[in-house]
Amino acid sequence: MSRDQLIEEIKRLRAAIREHRDSSGHDLCWHHPQLWGLLPEKTDPLPVVPPWPEFLAGCLRYRKSLDEAFPDRVRPVGDYESEGAQELQRRKQSQQQTVGKKS
Repeated sequence: MSRDQLIEEIKRLRAAIREHRDSSGHDLCWHHPQLWGLLPEKTDPLPVVPPWPEFLAGCLRYRKSLDEAFPDRVRPVGDYESEGAQELQRRKQSQQQTVGKKS
């Protein structure tokens, strides 16, 4: 790769890492094939999904760990599509626009 190609690749990877890092709400729970697609090896790994009880137990452990790590964080109230969640989406979009300018 040329120097310019390497720079472009770094920008592309950084943008993807930032997008994943800045995920919040239910975006944290999704399969991310677009992120895996950035790797040079081309595979389409399907996630191994445990049965519902174990799956939900894992979700609860993850959420509990967030409460323990960030006890003072603001939490949206109500349905995910509530006003609080919409505000979080607006903040995320604003951050992404700011990050896009830094690349």
